[in-house]
Amino acid sequence: MISRFDETRRGLDRVIRAAFTAAAAKGLLPAAEPAAYVVEIPADPKNGDFSTNAAMVNARAMRCAPQKIAAALLECFDFGELPVERCEMAGPGFINFYMKQAWFGALAGEALEKGARYGRSDYGQNEKVMVEYVSANPTGPMHMGNARGGAIGDCLAAALEWSGHDVTREFYVNDAGNQINKFGASLSVRYMQLFEGEEKHPLPEDCYQGMDILDHAREFAKLYGDKYVNAPEEERRKALVDYALPLNIAALERDLGKYRIHYDVWFRESLLHQQGKVMAICEKLRENGYAYEKEGALWYNNIKMMSEKAEKAGKPLTEAELAELKDDVLVRANGVPTYFAADIAYHYNKFAERGFHRVINVWGADHHGHVARLKGAMDALGLDGDRLDIVLMQLVRLMKDGQPYRMSKRSGRAVTLTDLLDDVPIDAARFFFNMREPNATFDFDLDLAVQQSSENPVYYVQYAHARICSVLKLVLAEGMTEEDILHADLGLLTTPEERELCRALGQMPDEVIAAAKYYDPARMTRYAMDVAALYHKFYQNCRVKCEDSAVCAARAALCRATATVLENTLAMLKISAPEVM
Repeated sequence: MISRFDETRRGLDRVIRAAFTAAAAKGLLPAAEPAAYVVEIPADPKNGDFSTNAAMVNARAMRCAPQKIAAALLECFDFGELPVERCEMAGPGFINFYMKQAWFGALAGEALEKGARYGRSDYGQNEKVMVEYVSANPTGPMHMGNARGGAIGDCLAAALEWSGHDVTREFYVNDAGNQINKFGASLSVRYMQLFEGEEKHPLPEDCYQGMDILDHAREFAKLYGDKYVNAPEEERRKALVDYALPLNIAALERDLGKYRIHYDVWFRESLLHQQGKVMAICEKLRENGYAYEKEGALWYNNIKMMSEKAEKAGKPLTEAELAELKDDVLVRANGVPTYFAADIAYHYNKFAERGFHRVINVWGADHHGHVARLKGAMDALGLDGDRLDIVLMQLVRLMKDGQPYRMSKRSGRAVTLTDLLDDVPIDAARFFFNMREPNATFDFDLDLAVQQSSENPVYYVQYAHARICSVLKLVLAEGMTEEDILHADLGLLTTPEERELCRALGQMPDEVIAAAKYYDPARMTRYAMDVAALYHKFYQNCRVKCEDSAVCAARAALCRATATVLENTLAMLKISAPEVM
């Protein structure tokens, strides 16, 4: 299931390779395996529809000037049935390919033919992939980092799905360990304050300070009164956690659902502890020689693992690098396992027990120090740590009136996901959070997100779709039929604006694959904006409703193909494609 566009590019690659062989046979070039080169799409259509740097990257190895290599290749090209109109050398040795007219119309025709399936491929070969994202601490509401991680993770999962992977979306519920103990302690203090005052029960600095904790304590008190005031501390905390935690988890699921994020699996950390899997994994690490006891605790031998990996790679660690490494506690001296131990057990479960071939986690950039240790731990367990990929996501800064915006309308609370969605359309939130690569810091302009103008990127794209729908309604109302559009002669799309738009439409499957391959769903928002810009340019320069009925039908078909591409791209991003604006 290869797109016409990709089929052409692969065909050009074969022609170039064959030309190297033919040129060597004729004595025009040395007989050598050519160095890696690219066949890419030039930014400026004047430089061809495809271009290759094959001559330049082989100049040193073949000891020839790039222009001489390019000339030899040009002499030996045999395009066969490839729809190449002409090719030429440019600049320091680029070779540019210009496609025949029929090729452009065929790209639009493919989008028309495949409809809602256009953009999908079998690139992933049904590889079993898990994408874990958000996994917000269930002890409080979601913040802006979670909002961005949700949009990135969800759209990455969609790109993987569209490119032929078997995808599972997962939320890891951290309902065990220190954060739950801290949650219980915080709730307990707030509950006691309601009956005995803040002076007697001051809130420690290391407790959760959010107003949501006080809200839970108040609601709990309405249900149970002072029943737990004189109860043992452990009993009171358990009762409060058993009450508040399910409410928080339900709120996470509700708020994420509003954000159009739905998970296949909500995996609870507590199950790993209850089933003894955390301690079992610690024992397995000990058996494999990567865990040892010291001062009553069990430690993961991170230094040993990192040293072994470096040795295998042929790059032994320096003394300075070794000095920066440290081992990690798996089980404390009191017998309580650490979060790191649970995380190792969780990822062992993903690979060894549930059989995922690849696991992708979307994490905040502040977790970067944890990446190598966790991947190393997979190696220590006999798994391949390279099959665990971490997408590190930088922070978001909210901007309003040109200034950083820190607090919400609700007194004393930091801006949460629900605050954002109260003020910004969901379409805008999902689009904006995917406008930059995950590893780039991002300013979210609250004013721009609600602006109904071409300056607002999501409005600009949606308006292009609405404009297409309006044009199609007009031509259909004046006598053209769907059959006329379906069987239009797309070879009549000859203007530069038509050809450029057709070429862009043909690239959608490639863009989806690239978004999945490079873990960069921002490619899809950029692609949508590019297609919208090219459509607006086409609309301004090529009248769809014209005197020539055949040209009118061809342009209407191009409109329909463009609408299909925008609808499919926005559907991947879970953003609406309105017909009227």
